[in-house]
Amino acid sequence: MAPYWQDLQLAPSYNYARAITHYYARSFYFASRFLPEEKRWATWALYGFCRYADNLIDLQRARGREELLSELACLSREISLAYRTGESEHPILKCFIDTARRYQIPERYPQELIKGVEMDATFNGYASYDDLHLFAWRVAGVVGLMMTCLLGYQDDSAFPYAEKLGIAMQLTNILRDIQEDKQMGRIYLPADELQLFGVAPEDLLAERMTPQLRALMEFQLQRASAFYAEAEPGIALLDRQSRFAIYTASRLYQEILKKIVQAGYNPFAGRAFVPTSQKLAILLQEYARRR
Repeated sequence: MAPYWQDLQLAPSYNYARAITHYYARSFYFASRFLPEEKRWATWALYGFCRYADNLIDLQRARGREELLSELACLSREISLAYRTGESEHPILKCFIDTARRYQIPERYPQELIKGVEMDATFNGYASYDDLHLFAWRVAGVVGLMMTCLLGYQDDSAFPYAEKLGIAMQLTNILRDIQEDKQMGRIYLPADELQLFGVAPEDLLAERMTPQLRALMEFQLQRASAFYAEAEPGIALLDRQSRFAIYTASRLYQEILKKIVQAGYNPFAGRAFVPTSQKLAILLQEYARRR
């Protein structure tokens, strides 16, 4: 009997999810290759759904806000129908619902993610870190929860750690993408913290690297680093076969923070990324450490 990702009805959808993951998430895709094969394909299905939902809002499209919100509402309804019936003919939900049922991912998790994407559709800045944290929890913390379901875990104490790792990665994305996001009119850094450090939104829009912005960036990086440190003990609570890939993914994302530091905390010095040679070096380091 063929494995589930090679099933004639499911294979096109799973291959589509794999292609999406490879295209949009090079570091994540690199780390996922070290999962057992059955969990690897499930991980790509999960990422494919998350990326599809994000792209409804993130890609430049000739649709107004209400039309985008209507599209998200349709996606939410299709998720509910897929959970109830166990199937979907949507090209990415077809493999996602198979994965969700196979690994018992609760419906509330993908629904929370859609609410997070809705926050982007109606984005008008975040007044405080509490607002940003809610967004990060919805679009990334719940991804950590869904990943834990399919990775396997020793007991329920693994879930809070997984939330923290997801939030750490989302904060990293926000810091890495400041230049890209501001070109779309989005400033994710909390307004009260901008004011506290003396950084005007106009400074970000004009790409002015000031001592105040450097101090703010350092503060934000310390917060993200703290989330990684708090999340790390939870990786040991995952199934043994899953740990290496998640340790590696965490290290790769933390390396992005180091790249920002090396650029003098300047978010306008070019998009921070980890070259393939360094990814391989991190892989070998992690392998040596975790033997």
